[in-house]
Amino acid sequence: MLRGESHVRVQVHQGLDAGLFALGLWLAHFIRAHWRFSFRADKLPDPISPFSDYFWLFLMVMPMSMLVLEWQDFYKQPIFSPRREKASQLAKSCFTCAIGLVLLMYLRQPVLARGVIALFALCSFALVWLKDELVRWGRQSQLGHAHYSKTVVLVGGRSETRSLRSDMRKANPELEVAGEFDLNETSTEQLMDFLHEQSVNGVILSARHTVFGRIEKAIQACELEGIEAWLVADFFQTRISQTAMDDFCGRPMLVFHSGPQMGTWAGLVKQLIDFFGSLALLILFSVPMLVIAILVKRTSPGPVFFRQKRAGLSGKPFMMYKFRSMVTNAEQLKHEISSLNEMSGPVFKVSNDPRVTWLGRLLRRFSLDELPQLFNVLVGDMSLVGPRPLPVDEVKRFDDMAHRRRLSVKPGMTCLWQVGGRNEVKDFKEWVRLDLEYIDHWSLWLDMKILWLTIPVVLLGKGAR
Repeated sequence: MLRGESHVRVQVHQGLDAGLFALGLWLAHFIRAHWRFSFRADKLPDPISPFSDYFWLFLMVMPMSMLVLEWQDFYKQPIFSPRREKASQLAKSCFTCAIGLVLLMYLRQPVLARGVIALFALCSFALVWLKDELVRWGRQSQLGHAHYSKTVVLVGGRSETRSLRSDMRKANPELEVAGEFDLNETSTEQLMDFLHEQSVNGVILSARHTVFGRIEKAIQACELEGIEAWLVADFFQTRISQTAMDDFCGRPMLVFHSGPQMGTWAGLVKQLIDFFGSLALLILFSVPMLVIAILVKRTSPGPVFFRQKRAGLSGKPFMMYKFRSMVTNAEQLKHEISSLNEMSGPVFKVSNDPRVTWLGRLLRRFSLDELPQLFNVLVGDMSLVGPRPLPVDEVKRFDDMAHRRRLSVKPGMTCLWQVGGRNEVKDFKEWVRLDLEYIDHWSLWLDMKILWLTIPVVLLGKGAR
């Protein structure tokens, strides 16, 4: 796992584990306070003070547990490390925290019952272990694998790629190798053709100084593709990419990225906004969407939804959904109106498309036909904000490979092109320029600004086709 994403995930787990240790203390006190079992038949356990008397101890447990787990190197173990090692480290941490509680109790009164201390260690162990097992299960599930897995290409000498593959298998089995290239035997053009055919998240380059010139060309190819290049070597001059230090399987590495890095706190917040935002909007618009679905079905023959394969993150195809706004044979009629295309480049756009139904024209005016894309956002194929997804066949017709860098982020429901007035943009290069401007200057604030500007554009029907 690369260090940027790993650091964020470790911080998330530290916060969760600290909360679980605190919950373990409360649960231990609750169980002991309602304890009705005793080893002596003639005597029940003595009552204990209410938990409010120990609230100061509750606050001390959270930072203490974080420090102890860090001291035990609990977070240095890969997520799929042997359970015995994780259990041993966790047990030692729980025992150490229990001893810490005993020492802290000498600072002030009242003193916790001995049963609470023992139960605290057991409850904390059980809660954290259960959390880790749920995380492990989630990562191993089909949905978790689809979300966390990355597809990479190994570039370098045969011995070097063999060593990398072996280290990857041990440290991060979620990394899948799509192919291996030795630039001493293959050309950069062959690598680029392979990247066009495969949905690749990164290219790992490891080579000797004798092929550094070819490695530089490979990095520049990844730069144009919008694909991260992970180099086990010194850096090279790039025109667009930003460079960051990282490590991979214990090797120092430079990352050349020409798109925003999502393995950060800002990236995590964006994912949360996408998930909970799309879920809330689906609930809010559930009744209007049902009404629109009935109207589409009643006013024209054909399915309710229009489905089309679009190019997603790294060019990976996904099925995008919209309310059908055209006649059912719209794709067959497309070649008949090709002369009406108003957009330069590979994209097809017509303002007054004769294939659009009267209801479809109304839906498009207020972007209501786009509402089913909230399902695409919910499952992670799209984002609320990002470059608009293009059909796969249009992406294949890009005449400038630099345009593919718009695929370096998830496509979105709205973007700078949308809020800037869609009808005013006639040149595809200008469209791409706006998308790359978004990519190069991405921030959560920019996303919030675009979402805010989208509201009046939708309500007033500005620039809709």
